[in-house]
Amino acid sequence: MRHAKSDWDSRAHNDFDRPLNQRGLKDAKKMGTWLKKQNIIPDRIVSSPALRARQTTLDVCSELDKEETEIIWDERIYEARLDDLLDVISEHGRNTKCMLLTGHNPGLDHLVNHLLKERPPLSETGKLMTTAAIAILDFGEEGINGKRQTAKLLLLARPKEI
Repeated sequence: MRHAKSDWDSRAHNDFDRPLNQRGLKDAKKMGTWLKKQNIIPDRIVSSPALRARQTTLDVCSELDKEETEIIWDERIYEARLDDLLDVISEHGRNTKCMLLTGHNPGLDHLVNHLLKERPPLSETGKLMTTAAIAILDFGEEGINGKRQTAKLLLLARPKEI
């Protein structure tokens, strides 16, 4: 999942502390509700600790009846390159059936493109992981891993499209 829409007009002292805007807060809850309706409940939750990702993850988790204590805040996700995200998946994906990873672009775009066997659909504006988008991937019998082109895209949900 990509974090929801952030507030570029906030008075945050730096990028890490930039919060969500009103649309972002609404979309994060909407996506959490959507996950619950789809009965997609992660057993492992890993998120960037940057404020906008943190707020997104907490709002999604509140809709899924997940406690903050169940969230792993992993600093490697903030400003992550593909290799960083693959390391996070390798570490946290083992023995996990369903993992929610909340992060940032462009890293998430690179990750989804790396993992999928086929090209994912873009939004009407030509973007892959729009704010608050969730890509649901199936790794089959092999389980969650970072190997190139091993996953199948089951769903790509964007707030404006659900």
